[in-house]
Amino acid sequence: MKKVNSACIIDDDDIFIYGTRRIMQEVRFCDDIIVFKNGKEAIDAMQSYLLEGKSLPEIIFLDINMPIMNGWDFLEEFTKIPNLNKGKILLYVVSSSVDPSDLQRAKQFELVNNYILKPILPKQLNEILEAIG
Repeated sequence: MKKVNSACIIDDDDIFIYGTRRIMQEVRFCDDIIVFKNGKEAIDAMQSYLLEGKSLPEIIFLDINMPIMNGWDFLEEFTKIPNLNKGKILLYVVSSSVDPSDLQRAKQFELVNNYILKPILPKQLNEILEAIG
């Protein structure tokens, strides 16, 4: 099964981050895990990656409810970033929200691959790896 070079977690919940990192390591999901505590940190870092000629993470796990810049605001800004490999990025909204309006809103963003309810399970990570082949 293919492994991802880099994945990004954008979430302010330390327990979720810790658990997700452990599961990613267990299933050998990726070589590099990048973590940001809010959307603003992530946008700023990704813009600087592009200025430095670095590629963006292949997979992004994005929380909706965060301080400073929430997931929705991140998505709005992220779609504005000029990037040649953006079409190759798989972005998953990861939330504890079961509100149908959140699911509908996520579907409005072409970049969003899927909506995953927290916590992320090893089975879900393996399914993502299988899908990318």
